[in-house]
Amino acid sequence: MDVNLNNVELKQYDFLPEGILDATPQSLINYLPQPALIHLTGKQAAPLFVSVMLHGNEPTGLLAVQALLKKYENRSLPRSMSIFFGNAQAAAAGLRRLNGQPDYNRIWPGTELPDSPETRMAQDIVDVMRARKVFASIDIHNNTGLNPHYACINKLDHRFLQLASLFGRLVVYFTRPKGVQSAAFAELCPAVTLECGKPGQLHGVEHAFEYLNSCLNLSGLPEHPVHEQDIDVYHTVAQVKVADSVKFSFQEPDSDLLLDKDIERMNFNEISAGTVLGKVSDSVSMPLIALDDRGHDISTRFFEIQGGELSLIRKTMPSMLTLDERVIRQDCLCYLMERLQHFS
Repeated sequence: MDVNLNNVELKQYDFLPEGILDATPQSLINYLPQPALIHLTGKQAAPLFVSVMLHGNEPTGLLAVQALLKKYENRSLPRSMSIFFGNAQAAAAGLRRLNGQPDYNRIWPGTELPDSPETRMAQDIVDVMRARKVFASIDIHNNTGLNPHYACINKLDHRFLQLASLFGRLVVYFTRPKGVQSAAFAELCPAVTLECGKPGQLHGVEHAFEYLNSCLNLSGLPEHPVHEQDIDVYHTVAQVKVADSVKFSFQEPDSDLLLDKDIERMNFNEISAGTVLGKVSDSVSMPLIALDDRGHDISTRFFEIQGGELSLIRKTMPSMLTLDERVIRQDCLCYLMERLQHFS
């Protein structure tokens, strides 16, 4: 499905439009046909910012916010909230994004994408929330692969680590890709991205709901550092993409790159050097591109081809490996991480 990029207009409300609390991800577009920023007043003025549905096939954020607002439907919110409902058009189709759309979690200030209606919209949202003196920012996502629940941060700051640790002990620190919502808001306030497992899992919705409710009731974030024994922090050292020219598959043996169909089971496990990721045809020199924090190609630091097999040449921990070929093309194959021993 193609969309007209010139048809993106941010709508702002100071009330909850009718039908939002019971809308499904597929029907949300009937109530919010354009991206919407909804401001709700609570007892504490500095608002909690929450973004949901930046990817249309990741509904947990929407479901958690609906549950939260139903809880407070007939009473005052403990703290003001500003909620951004992102890509309802993609949600209606059950896709991460539609053809012709940029990724709604790559459009934020600091992006490497060209100027567009979506990047201008994201800048407007940041400007609005700066003026409202935002308290903290939470961006809620799902994974397409087998991953545990974890929180991501873009600054190794104790306030960010405190906010992340409220979700669980597993924390990922990253500075790439650029243009993500949490990195833009990290310039304004403590900010996290929540990764809540695969879509359709009730536990993910419940976990996100409980976390949002806890944050809504915070009077402030602790000023002291998180104890290093209380959380596990990993640093993303590379984003791994399949080269555009490479035909890949998990099933077709004549592909340039035939990936192991059990590859997503490697997520958040330390994978040793020599582990085989797939088979490579003779016509391909290196099918993967690993980019470091500065965007430099470091593929040969992690991968080699021996006897037609693609394997790791150093110990690493992958995340976000998925079997969804469309998502791999639209985003990446995975991220590679290393544990941070000291972060306070």
